Amino acid sequence: MQPQPGNPYAQAPQYGPAVPVPAAGGRGGGAGKAVLWAAVGAVVASAAWAGGVFLIGGKGDSADLRGYKAPADMCSGGDYSSFKSEYPQDDGSPTKNTLKNPAMDESYCSLALKKTGSTYADAYLTMQLDLHRKTNPGPEFTATWKNYGDSHTGYDASPVSGIGDEAYLVSQDTTGSSSSGSGSRYATLAVRDGWVTYEMTYSAYLTSYDQDKNPPSLSNVTGWLKKDAAATLGKLKG
Repeated sequence: MQPQPGNPYAQAPQYGPAVPVPAAGGRGGGAGKAVLWAAVGAVVASAAWAGGVFLIGGKGDSADLRGYKAPADMCSGGDYSSFKSEYPQDDGSPTKNTLKNPAMDESYCSLALKKTGSTYADAYLTMQLDLHRKTNPGPEFTATWKNYGDSHTGYDASPVSGIGDEAYLVSQDTTGSSSSGSGSRYATLAVRDGWVTYEMTYSAYLTSYDQDKNPPSLSNVTGWLKKDAAATLGKLKG
């Protein structure tokens, strides 16, 4: 999922359910065995998903999921405590959804951040965890985020050490380019740990601010993203 600063409440992508297809069998009932194993797998998957947390991985899996669990509710499962001092009001109706698919499990949350006394959102925060169960996301992740500044005009992209196998910070600040006090501040921290990816995005639009409600500096925001992303991944890793 790539940054979409113009659409802070964008829904996470949805996918149709995958239907298992038994491998073509030769003589001796190979196809029948494939159908049997598919049925057994469906029963096990149903049991694992009966709880509030989706348990991913296990012996025999080729995916390097490292014990991560995708929460049923990312808004409560993720950590964004660093933003609370600036935006203490809770969002009463956050946008959240989950996806369970043989190829990927996903948990997503989008929050309106509000300062004290605000009726409307002063900024927005999204969190998304993807557990890639069939395909290694590494090459595409690196190509997308490491080179984001080259493929998107006006954005800065830099590597971040100490979080996962690799992480990149993408940011943009246009508040200084206008004398009218308009513009935006935007930052995404994208992390890959094995076959698991996590993205945390902050965006603020100055047209929505009163004079006494200036947004935090971009350096503060990026520090909060790093701290809370590390806390979230630690919390969700078994």
